[in-house]
Amino acid sequence: MDWSEQVLWRERIHGRYPEIWDLKIVRKRLPFILKYLREGESILEIGAFDRVLGERIKSESPSVRYKSMDIDSTYPHDYHSLEEIRETFDMILLFEVIEHLGLEQGRAMVARIFQILNGGGRVILSTPNVYTPGQYWKDVSHLTPYHYDELGGLLLSRGFEVVEICRYFHDAFLPFFLKVYLLRPLFRLLGIDFSKSIFVVAKKA
Repeated sequence: MDWSEQVLWRERIHGRYPEIWDLKIVRKRLPFILKYLREGESILEIGAFDRVLGERIKSESPSVRYKSMDIDSTYPHDYHSLEEIRETFDMILLFEVIEHLGLEQGRAMVARIFQILNGGGRVILSTPNVYTPGQYWKDVSHLTPYHYDELGGLLLSRGFEVVEICRYFHDAFLPFFLKVYLLRPLFRLLGIDFSKSIFVVAKKA
């Protein structure tokens, strides 16, 4: 993808969310996922680690069919690469995964996800919030930082419709109240944020 094309996709997201503070805050991940999940649907979690998220989803929605993929073989998974997959899914989850890939690898992964989603299927992915000081640099294996508009633009460029983009912040009540309500003007003045991650929800038309 040429740089000029990448800028055009990014600007489409930027027009919808001009600033990081225009993104609403999500406090709990599981209810956020369940909002987009229907009974009996199939889910693939990429970078599933210990599959705990799948267990939590199944406890809330027992009829959901859950499968996992991870290149790490420490825990048992259904798949260890996207190339192995020969089935399609209604929802694909990947939390804090895409930043571990180079830019072209990330683009290729998003294109592959589009292929293995059913029509109307949703993808929910997250990446560290680069507006929050130090958040991206907590892991030496991170390769590509994404601003929220760049990540949204990447999904648009691969044929997805971006449903919403949010910030994820799950601190206890007191720090949450202080940062979200009392210190918000200071954060905006400094041009920084406090939320851990960016969540993007996109749909295959």
